[in-house]
Amino acid sequence: MANPIDQAMSQDTRVSRRQALTLTSIAALLGANAVVWFSNLLFFKPRVTYGEPSRFRLGKPDAFPLGTRLPLGSQRVTIIRNEAGVAAISNTCTHLGCVVATTEIGFDCPCHGSRFDAEGTVLGGPAPRPLPWFKVSLSPNGELEVDTATPVPAGTFLKV
Repeated sequence: MANPIDQAMSQDTRVSRRQALTLTSIAALLGANAVVWFSNLLFFKPRVTYGEPSRFRLGKPDAFPLGTRLPLGSQRVTIIRNEAGVAAISNTCTHLGCVVATTEIGFDCPCHGSRFDAEGTVLGGPAPRPLPWFKVSLSPNGELEVDTATPVPAGTFLKV
């Protein structure tokens, strides 16, 4: 035979259908409210990924003596200084975008064997186009500035 205290507790702990629906509705409204607030927080967070800037400064022209061929790995350009002036040639192979190595006679692509002369003209390999040249200018404070978003014709030097 069942204990009368157990029977009383089981009767008191029962939840009516109305109470169950009320609790379920409140839980659903709170959950929906949490989802709305979370999505609003995500909406206002910027989803922009900023890449490397296309313009960067190199320094004063005096820092580059005649005969300089300086590869800049992070910007993927090689700075050249000769009697004609200062120029910037891309270090990105026109075949598949590998970073080319700067050599004494030009550029070599270590991935697929493309070779370029000192001016970026294709000497051999699968590269379809010569290496692009980028605009070099003097900033207002007298420093050299390269703009990799502005290609210029091959052989374009900035007189300094």
